[in-house]
Amino acid sequence: MSHRNNGKSLGRRGFLKAAAASVAGAASATMLPGTARAASRGEELATLHNLAECIGCGACVDACREENSFKFPEPEKPFPTMYPSRVPVADWSTEEGRAVDDRLTPYNWLYIQTAEVEYEGETYEINIPRRCMHCQNPPCADLCPWGAAGREANGIVRINEKVCLGGSKCKSVCPWKIPERQTGVGLYLDLLPSLAGNGVMYKCDRCHHRIAEGEVPACVDGCPFEVQTIGPREEIVAMAHELAESMNGFIYGETENGGTNTLYVSPVPFELLNEAVETGPGKPHLAQVKDMMGQDENLGYAAMLAPVAGIAGAALTLAGKARKTARKAGDGEEEA
Repeated sequence: MSHRNNGKSLGRRGFLKAAAASVAGAASATMLPGTARAASRGEELATLHNLAECIGCGACVDACREENSFKFPEPEKPFPTMYPSRVPVADWSTEEGRAVDDRLTPYNWLYIQTAEVEYEGETYEINIPRRCMHCQNPPCADLCPWGAAGREANGIVRINEKVCLGGSKCKSVCPWKIPERQTGVGLYLDLLPSLAGNGVMYKCDRCHHRIAEGEVPACVDGCPFEVQTIGPREEIVAMAHELAESMNGFIYGETENGGTNTLYVSPVPFELLNEAVETGPGKPHLAQVKDMMGQDENLGYAAMLAPVAGIAGAALTLAGKARKTARKAGDGEEEA
C-alpha cells in the first residue's frame, strides 16, 4: 500500500492543512485495544508511523504545540553573563523563534521532515514526523550527570525541567541530537548562573500527562489520516512488520540505538531517505545507529555515574523546591 505520487507535489502546507481539516472528523485517534490498561500497569508503549500515508499536513505539529504550550519556557531576561564565554546562549523565546516549525526547538517538539526520492523507477514524496525516538536504553538518561533525564516504565523518556541545568550532555550523547536548550530558565538561575548550566533542555515527552489519563498523545489524536498508532511495544513491532510486508517496505527504530519506541515504516529504504532529507541543527538524520549504551566506555561511565547522578538529582530536586518556596515568599512580600 505504498503512497506514490509520481513526482506530483501535494502542495504547500496551507493547502495540506485545509485538506486535512476537511476530513478531520472522519478519523479518530488510533490506539490499539488494551493500550490504556497497559499504560496504567507501566508496560512499555510504542508508536508506529505509516510514512506511506503521511501527506505532511502539519496537523500533528499544531496539536503538539497547542497541547504542550503550558510546558514551554518563559525565560528571565537579561540572561546572566556566562563564564567561560564559550558557553553559548540559546534563545528561542522571541516571536520569530517561537514560530519556527521546520526544525526542533524548545517550543517545537515535533516537525515534518520531507524527502523526495527515486526508487524502483518511481518518484516518492515521503513525509516523516520527527521528534524524540524514546529509546529503550536512552543514553540521555543513563549519562546525564545530574539525573535530570529518565526513562519511565511505560517507555517515555523525559527531562525533568526542575532539575535540568541545561548542560546539554543529553544532546551530545543522543544519536539524533534531539534535545534543545533555552537559556534563562531553570534551577541554574538560583545556583551559579554565570558558572554552571545555561538553562533547560526540552524535547517531546510523548504527552506523558495524557498517557497518565489513558489518552493518546496529541500528535496521534490530531492526525486526520491515522498515520500514527500507539500501543504495547510488542504489538506495535508486530504491526510494523505486517505493514512493511504489505508494502514491501522498510522499518526504522526497531533496532536503532538498541531499540526505540518510535517506529517508522516506509515504502522506500531509509538509506535513500537519509540522503534526501535536510539534516543539521534541530534536523535529525535517518541513518542506522549502533547501540550507544552497548559501548564499553558508555557502560562504564553510566555505572560509575549512576549513584552520583542519583544523589545530585535528589539534591537538585530539594534545591528546586526551596527555590519555589523562596519565590512564593518573595511574591507574597511584594503583594504586601
